[in-house]
Amino acid sequence: MQQIINFLIRNKNFLLFLLLFGFSLLFTIQTHTYHKSKFINSANFLTGGVYNSVNNISSYFNLKSQNQLLSEENKNLRSLLSNSEIGTDSIFIDSVTFRNAYRFFSANVIKNSYSLNNNILTVNKGRNDSIKQDFGVISSKGIIGIIDKTSSNYATVISILNATTSISAQLKKTNHLGSLKWDGNDSKFTQLTDIPKIAPVQIGDTIITSGQSFIFPKGVPIGVIENFNLDQAENYYEINVRLFNDMTSIEHVYIIENVNKDEITNLLRGN
Repeated sequence: MQQIINFLIRNKNFLLFLLLFGFSLLFTIQTHTYHKSKFINSANFLTGGVYNSVNNISSYFNLKSQNQLLSEENKNLRSLLSNSEIGTDSIFIDSVTFRNAYRFFSANVIKNSYSLNNNILTVNKGRNDSIKQDFGVISSKGIIGIIDKTSSNYATVISILNATTSISAQLKKTNHLGSLKWDGNDSKFTQLTDIPKIAPVQIGDTIITSGQSFIFPKGVPIGVIENFNLDQAENYYEINVRLFNDMTSIEHVYIIENVNKDEITNLLRGN
């Protein structure tokens, strides 16, 4: 302990300089947009590289389960090519049905949080791959989240397990619309609200994206109704949805770009 105290006394001027330099650097980044953006991009690059290296190691030990998932996806795609349609009980996504309105990019998740209130994923695609904010992210089984920030080679994704996220969703069999929000509790479930009392809600019904936003096309699987309650005061259902995706084990994803987004947005703005 005495040696540490002696060290601090001997180097107090240098340590004070480092402290003041750190504060000045922090204030510069906080008050100047250009410096702040450069700092964020550099941080994303460094952390993205670290996460990518760690992910490469973990992916090696997870090859068996991921190969099984890809095998199932390939089986369903082969079925699509051989038949006019896939059975209605399939939860695998057919990108052909979205025609030319959406562009798909493949990516790998290199970091995934699922135990917080506001969970974030990191993927190994960024601006250099034409990835932008508000692109949708899905897996072969359903919805994952929405692109938030991008650097040159990486992007962060706001997970559906994020209390700040609200996604337009609907009952597959009736088209009744609601809002999908997570209550912050169980990673296996998310909650669907604002489904009106007149909707014929049943346990086991499939929930899909509604297509009412510019982010996700209509029909992306989300999950099935686990249970529900009717809010008598509001005449709306509160529905607990069991997710098709295991959000604790996500590796391969697809990023979706709505190629007509700018045109639709300009039209609605009256331009």
